[in-house]
Amino acid sequence: MLVIDAMNVIGCRPDGWWADRDGALIRLVEDIGDAGVPALVVADGSPVPGLPAGAHGIVDLAYASRRGPNAADERIADEVAAMADPSSATVVTSDRDLARRVRRHGAVVVGARTFRNRLDRRLE
Repeated sequence: MLVIDAMNVIGCRPDGWWADRDGALIRLVEDIGDAGVPALVVADGSPVPGLPAGAHGIVDLAYASRRGPNAADERIADEVAAMADPSSATVVTSDRDLARRVRRHGAVVVGARTFRNRLDRRLE
């Protein structure tokens, strides 16, 4: 299973995402689905209007269960730890602490920029 730290992927390129964080998350979920990549996307913050937690085609969206620093990272680490086979997970993040935590469970880690570049190539 592919588990994506949404803000790491959104923030890996300076395309103006900070001016429309909600729109950036919507675009990321759409891009992942359009590329045909089944994934769990985990986002920080309150749910985006029109983009509730749950299934969006082949993309499952989850929001951090609490507010504050590293909230999505905690949710991702918990999701991986709860998997029947955490070694089947690939976690997309650029956060070193999160990468260390999920690797302890056997997950593979891919950097956010690497993933974004691969996603963009699939969308071409």
